[in-house]
Amino acid sequence: MMGGAINLRQARKLRDRAKKREQATENAAIHGESKARRALREATAERARAALDGARRDTGSAGPAAEIDAPPSPDRTS
Repeated sequence: MMGGAINLRQARKLRDRAKKREQATENAAIHGESKARRALREATAERARAALDGARRDTGSAGPAAEIDAPPSPDRTS
């Protein structure tokens, strides 16, 4: 005995949807993260960068280390 009748239009649509889902999965693997995840990652990085810049100490133009590591100037006699 045969099973129920098959609606060919619905079967075709199901097949096409499955192909599109498979292609979307492949594209996601190839092209990386979603737009929302990328925006979240960029926002997190920007917050971390801002926190780091906010904690930075201002040591002036050269700082004391520049005098120690600099070669002696020609007019200076030691």
